[in-house]
Amino acid sequence: MGEQLRFNVLGPLTVTVGEAGVPLGGARQRTILALLLVMPGRVVPVDTMVDTVWNRNPPPTARTQVAICVAALRKIFKSAGVGGDVIVTAHPGYRLDTAGHDVDSLRFAELVRGAEQYARGGLLAEAAQAYAQALGLWRGPAFAGVSGPAIEDEAERLEEHRLNAYDDSILAHLELGQHQELIPGLAAMVREYPLRERTRHHLMLAQYRSGRRADAMETYRDAHSQFIEELGIEPGPDLKELHDAILRDDPSLAPVPVVVERPDAPGPGAGSAAAAPAPAVSAAPPAAVPAELPPDIPAFTGRAEELTALHGLLAGAGEERASTTGLITGAAGIGKSGLAMRWAFRSAEHFPDGQLFADLRGYDENHEPVSAHDVLSRFLRSLGVPGEQIPGDLEERVSLYRSVLADRRVLIVLDNARAYAQVRPLLPGGGRCCVLVTSRDQMEELVTWPAQARVHLGLLSEPEAVELITAIVGERRIATAREDAAQLAELCDRLPLALRIAAARLASKPHWTVRYLVNRLTDERRRLDELSQGESQIRASLALSYKYLSEDAARLLRRLGLLDAPDFTAWVGAALLNREVIDAERLIEDLVDAQFLEVVSIDATGQLRYRLHSLVRLYARECAMKEESEPDRTAALTRVLRTFLTIAEEADRRENAGHGTGVHSDARRRRIDSELLDELLTAPLEWFEAERLALVASVRQAARAGLSELAWDLTGSAAVFFGTRSYTDDYRRCCEEALAAAHTHGDLRGQAAMLFGLGSIELVHSEMERSSGYLEQSVRLYEEAGESRGRAVALRLLGQTARARGETEQAMGIFAEALAIFRDTGDAYSEIHTLHNMAETELVAERPESAMTYALDAVRLGESLGSDTRNLAQALHRLGQAHLALGSLGEAEQAFLRAVRIVKEKSDTVGLAYTLLGLGETRFRKGDTQQAGTTLADALETAEECGSPMAAGRVRLVLAELSRSLGRTEEARDHLRTAQEVFRDIGALAWQRRAEEALAALVG
Repeated sequence: MGEQLRFNVLGPLTVTVGEAGVPLGGARQRTILALLLVMPGRVVPVDTMVDTVWNRNPPPTARTQVAICVAALRKIFKSAGVGGDVIVTAHPGYRLDTAGHDVDSLRFAELVRGAEQYARGGLLAEAAQAYAQALGLWRGPAFAGVSGPAIEDEAERLEEHRLNAYDDSILAHLELGQHQELIPGLAAMVREYPLRERTRHHLMLAQYRSGRRADAMETYRDAHSQFIEELGIEPGPDLKELHDAILRDDPSLAPVPVVVERPDAPGPGAGSAAAAPAPAVSAAPPAAVPAELPPDIPAFTGRAEELTALHGLLAGAGEERASTTGLITGAAGIGKSGLAMRWAFRSAEHFPDGQLFADLRGYDENHEPVSAHDVLSRFLRSLGVPGEQIPGDLEERVSLYRSVLADRRVLIVLDNARAYAQVRPLLPGGGRCCVLVTSRDQMEELVTWPAQARVHLGLLSEPEAVELITAIVGERRIATAREDAAQLAELCDRLPLALRIAAARLASKPHWTVRYLVNRLTDERRRLDELSQGESQIRASLALSYKYLSEDAARLLRRLGLLDAPDFTAWVGAALLNREVIDAERLIEDLVDAQFLEVVSIDATGQLRYRLHSLVRLYARECAMKEESEPDRTAALTRVLRTFLTIAEEADRRENAGHGTGVHSDARRRRIDSELLDELLTAPLEWFEAERLALVASVRQAARAGLSELAWDLTGSAAVFFGTRSYTDDYRRCCEEALAAAHTHGDLRGQAAMLFGLGSIELVHSEMERSSGYLEQSVRLYEEAGESRGRAVALRLLGQTARARGETEQAMGIFAEALAIFRDTGDAYSEIHTLHNMAETELVAERPESAMTYALDAVRLGESLGSDTRNLAQALHRLGQAHLALGSLGEAEQAFLRAVRIVKEKSDTVGLAYTLLGLGETRFRKGDTQQAGTTLADALETAEECGSPMAAGRVRLVLAELSRSLGRTEEARDHLRTAQEVFRDIGALAWQRRAEEALAALVG
C-alpha cells in the first residue's frame, strides 16, 4: 500500500508522512484538497471546486485547471511514497480515499465519542484524558489559510465541536475536584468567547469552589453587562440559578471530596501524629512586581494560529525548574512586536511576579543596539535590587539576575533583538519564568521550549488585512468600498506596518476615498514614497535590514529586484551574479534569514522556490537603480534570460525533440553545468510547469526590454508545453508580446514563429479562418527569411486547417510538401507528426487502407527513436482509428491503450480525451457496452475539464449511439442536441451536420 498520509485540518492545512511534511503547492491545490477533506470519502463535484477556487467567477479554463491541480496532488502523494490513488475520479467530481490514511478531524471526533462514553460510565479520569487527547490535536483554527464557503462552514462546525468538547472536558475536571487549576484557562476562554454561557458557568463554579466568591460574582456581573450591551437580553437561566445559589452559599455547590491516598500517610490508628498540623512556612519578604509592558497594539487582527502556538509557553511556565522561551521572527513591518504585546497582555495574569520589557534596538538607524549589560542593570532595579548592590561586571550581573528570578514567575519580553549574543545573558537560569523574543533573525542558537513557540510570521490573509484597515479607518467608510479595500491590502503586500500606514493616512484624510489612495499606490514609482511618510516608514524599515547584508548578498537582492518573474529558483541567482549555483544558494539563504526572501515551496522538480514581496522588490529595484550601472543591470537581466532559454530549449529537446515552433533564434545561450541541467530536467514538462508563471513574465520583460530574439525563442521552446497543458491564454500572451517586439526589430523569423503560434491557438479553438490567416502569413515570412524548416512546420499546420474545412485533397498536397522538407532536413520528429496527420486526413476522406499505411509508418518511425513521446501517442491514436475503421477491433484497442498510457504520463489532457474516445468507441463496437460507457464517461469528463469542445462534442456522438443501442432514447437525444450546439458554437459545420443527421434518424 505504501506510506500512510496524515491529513491535518485542525489548524493550518498540512499533510505529513511520518515526521516529514508533504509540500502541497499553491493556493488552488490547497483549496481543492481542503474541499475533499471537508467530505472525506464522499464525492465533491468539479462545479463545487470551480465555484470555491474562483469565488463563483471562474475563467473559461477553470475545469482544466482543477484537473491539473488534482493531477499535481496525485503526483505529490505518489512522490511521498503513497501507493494507489488517494484522490479518485468519481462522477461528477473527485473523492478522497482515506482508507489506510489518517484525518485528524475524524480522529478528533472518534476521541470525543470515546470520552463521552467514559463520562457516561462514570470514568471521569479516563474521560478527561480522552478529551485532552482530542483537544491536543488542534493547532489553531480549522483549515486556517484556506477560504471558500464550504470550507469556512466546515471550519465553523469543527470549531463548535471543539468548544463543546472543551466544555465537556472542563465538566469532567470539575467533578474530579480540579477547581483552582482550571481558573486561568477558563478565564482566558471567557475573554475570547464572552457570550458562551456554559464556559462562563464553569468559570463561576470553579471560582466559587476555590474560595473566590467575589470573583465569581464579578464574572456574572460582567456577563450581565455584556449580554445586555451586545444582545439586548439577560444571561440565561443556568447562569442566573448559579448566581443565586452562590449568593446563598447553596450546599449543593460544594465539591465532592476527592480522596488522594499517599503511600507515606499514617493509618487511622497511628495516634496524634496523624492530626498534627503542617509546619508553618515563613513568608518571603515582599518583592518588587514590575509591570513594564508597553501599550497593547490597537486594532490588532488575525494571528490566531500564532497566538495558539505561543500559548504553549504557559504550559511549562508553572513547572519547577522549567523556564520557557519563545521566538517570533519575520520581515520588517510584519507585526512581530504587535503579536508579542498582544500575547503578553493576554497572558500577564499567569506571571504574578511581574513583566519585564526591553527594546533591544537591533534594527534602529538612530541608536546602537542596546547591550545586555545595560538591560540587566534596569531589570535588576525593576526587580527590587538597590542600585548600589548591582555589580559592574557583566557575568556577576547575569548571576545576580538569575538568582533573583530563581523563585519567581516573571514574563520577560525582549523586542527587536539583532543577534543571539544580545539575548543570551538575559535568559533566566531556570525557575518558572517565560522569555519571549522578537527578531528579524532566525537565531538558530536559541532553543525554544516548547518547540512550537518558535513562530515565524507571514503576511496577513486578505480578510485579516481588510479587517485591520477597517478597524483603523472605520466600518462606515470601508463598508461601501470592500473591493477597493482588498486591492489596497494587496498593494500594501498585506504587511501590517504598510497597512497601518495606509489606513492611518485614510483616517487622517476623511475627504479621501479608498479608491483615491489605491490609485496613488498603483503607480510603482510612487508606492514606497506614499508608504514612507511620518515616523512609520517602509523604506527606512527595509533600509535597516539592508545595511547589515554582506556586499554579495546586497548585490543579489538589488539584481533580484530587476526581475518581473513572481518567483525563482537558485539558478536565477547564479545567473544574476555570474557565479556558481552553490554560491548563489548560500547568498539566497542569507536573504531568507534576513527576511528579504520568502520560501514559496518545493516545486515538482525538487527545487526550492523563492519570492520577493512587491514592496521589497520595489526597494531592491530602487537600490539597483542607485547602486548598479546601466550596463551591469542589462548584463544581469540578459544572463538570466539567456539561461532561461538554454534550459527551456533543452527541456523542449528532451520532451519533444525540439519541436516547439519549428525554428530557433541566433541569440546567445548561457552555458549551464550538465549535472544541473539533468537535475532540473528529470521530468521536462514538470520543469515547465514549475516555471510557467516566471516564463510568461520573462517573455514579457524580454520583449519590452528590446531583447526580441530571447522573447520569441523562449516562447517557441515552451509551445508544446503550453499546448499539452492547455495554457492557451499564457501562450497567446507570450506570442503577442514577442510578435510586437520582433516586428519592431524587423525580425522576419521571429514574426513568422509567433504568427505560427497564434495560428495554432486559433486552430485549437476551431477558428479556422483566423488560423489560416496567421499561418499563411507565417509561411510567407519564413519563405522571405529563407527558413525552410519553419516554412514546413507552418505548412503542416496549414494542412490541418484545410482538413478541418473538409478540403482533404488540398490538405494532403500541403502535407506532402511539408513532408518532403522534413525528410530533406532529417527532422524525424516532424516527419512523424506529418505522417499521422496524413493518416487522419485519409480517414476523414474515408480511405482507411491508405490511412493505415501512413499511421504504420509514423508508429515505426516513432518507435525507432526509442522513447514514448506525445508524438508517438498521436501516431498510435491514428493507428487505432485506422484499425477501428477497418474492423480490426482487437488491434485498435491495443493501439489506443498504448496511447492512453503515454498521454497520462505526459499529463496531456487534450490527448487523453481523444484517446479515451477512441478506446471507448472501440469497446462499444466490440459489444462491451458497460466498459465502453465507463471509458466514454471518462473521456467526456476529461474533454470538459481541459476545455476542448470539439472533443466533448465527438464523445457525445458516440455516447448517443451507445445510449440508443441500450434503448435509452431520451438520453441519446440529449447527447445529440448538446453535441449539435457545441459544434455550431465552434463553427465545426461537418460535425454539426453529422449530429443533425443522427438526431433526425433518432426522431424518425
